[in-house]
Amino acid sequence: MDEDMVSIDSIEFHSEEEPYRNRIASYQRKTGLTEAVQTSIGQLKASSKLVYKSVSSFIYNRDQYTTTFWPRSTFWIAAATDMAAPAMATENKVQGGVEWRVTVSEGSSVAIESESNWIDRARIWLMGVVLVTILPKATNLGKKIWKIGADDPRRVVHGVKVGIALTLVSLIYYTRPLYDGVGGWAMWAVMTVVVVLEYTVGGCLYKGFNRAVATSTAGLLAVGIHWIASKCGEKAEPVILSASVFILGKQYLKNNSFFVFNLMVNITNNLLHIYIYIYISASAATFSRFIPTIKARFDYGITVFILTFSLVAVSGYRVDELLQLAQGRIYTIGIGIAMCFLVSLLICPVWAGQELHLLSSHNMEKLANSLEGLIEDYFKEEKESPSARSQGYKCVLNSKSSEDSQANLARWEPAHGRFGFRHPWSQYLKIGAAMRYCAYCMEALNGCINSDIQAPESMKKHLRDVCLRLSSASSKVLKELSSSIMSMTESRSTQVLVSEMNDAVQELQVALRSLPKQISQPIAVAAEDESQVLKKHPVPRVNTVSIMEAMPLITTASLLIEVSERIEGVVDAVGTLARLACFEYVDQGKKTCSAVVPQDDESVKHSEQV
Repeated sequence: MDEDMVSIDSIEFHSEEEPYRNRIASYQRKTGLTEAVQTSIGQLKASSKLVYKSVSSFIYNRDQYTTTFWPRSTFWIAAATDMAAPAMATENKVQGGVEWRVTVSEGSSVAIESESNWIDRARIWLMGVVLVTILPKATNLGKKIWKIGADDPRRVVHGVKVGIALTLVSLIYYTRPLYDGVGGWAMWAVMTVVVVLEYTVGGCLYKGFNRAVATSTAGLLAVGIHWIASKCGEKAEPVILSASVFILGKQYLKNNSFFVFNLMVNITNNLLHIYIYIYISASAATFSRFIPTIKARFDYGITVFILTFSLVAVSGYRVDELLQLAQGRIYTIGIGIAMCFLVSLLICPVWAGQELHLLSSHNMEKLANSLEGLIEDYFKEEKESPSARSQGYKCVLNSKSSEDSQANLARWEPAHGRFGFRHPWSQYLKIGAAMRYCAYCMEALNGCINSDIQAPESMKKHLRDVCLRLSSASSKVLKELSSSIMSMTESRSTQVLVSEMNDAVQELQVALRSLPKQISQPIAVAAEDESQVLKKHPVPRVNTVSIMEAMPLITTASLLIEVSERIEGVVDAVGTLARLACFEYVDQGKKTCSAVVPQDDESVKHSEQV
């Protein structure tokens, strides 16, 4: 039975009863395919074949690509191969299988190739891209995010708090009475929440107070200057505006040239005067940010002052209702600040003072472990890489900025927990400075321990026990101080441990004095005088060590003694904190305020020196 076979890629007719072009047109009319659709399908097939070949080549040669480009993607490439293999087998079957058939006019039949191949190829390509590139990166990102939240869940809570505050303050837009009261200035409340709501309560109070005071002061000042200038007439207005420059800037003219310039400007346009006093007032306020006291406590407030003053002053030249403009901004910012205070104080508050307290305690414990670890690593018989425990002093060196920031924010916080209203937060900075003073010496000790020049093991054994005893005693003192800060208590055990540390220092100094017996200087003698030299120096030369070889050990011991001396400074700083903060004194199970505990003669002398 003769049949006319037609395919989309190449159409062939075995019958010669009908012209070739008429049969194509008849087929297109029956199937509803236009020439443009056929062209698009052909182009899509060609591109899908190219992509399919590329992905197939990558999957089948995954060993080569894995070792060259993606050494960590072996698992994902194997998964892509397992998922793509059935689709490839299906394609091979389709290529060698039965074609589709449709019946056209005059009884002839047309064979059409399957058009589902390009869908399989696109699916395989997308599957490979997702499994090889996107999924591993997304997994690593998810692990990092999870680790950040697991290390400190309060960060997640802070995100929830910001969301709650923004949701509540956005009700101004959705509640008609509130929106009618503030008008278009409602957006300032949202901006205030985003800017003011900080991680700690102290940070929130600091920014909120500065923003409120700066906005109110700058707004009222700008409105007042505009009102006074407008009431004094056109001639007096420039003089008043220029005078406001000196009030805001708190400066006095050093010469008369600037005053002459102001007199010349009196007859010019009022707009120029507004520009002048805005420029100079903003410059003076910006310069005040370089003053250390203002920068430490009111830097953010000065920035908001410049912003509000400039905004109100510039708007006052075009806006008739300047007072309503200032009121709307002040009200909306006040709403945002109040919302931030409520959310920060009522929902899982994070206190900067408590963070500073814990940071000081943890840093002291790290310093103790680091000192003990350094000496243990130095006297190990088998040399290994420095342990993570011995590098804890670096955290103390890098914590200065955190301590300064938290101490500044803690001053803004109200009394909470065990911390009173006038808690001596500045004393924590002195404790941190004393700990860094020890850490600097420990950094030099670390460099000496890891030096390429090392003392002989025989000489190390001579000082090993004494150095380990001193490092252990010093570490115990630091750990006791850390426990004292953490629990806010004081006991006599600290003085006992300090006495033990001083005894260990004396033992190490005695051991160092015995080292010269083992150190010899090079002696140049003639061969005939060798017998006389042996009589004068009976110590065998194999047991003597040159002074250059003994220098690292002597330096290490000297630095260890220096660290012990500097630890006493930490003890004094913690003792001062205990007296100022009225730590509870623990003695045989009884607790009293350390400020009223009787002191011995040495402690009294020391307190007088402080």
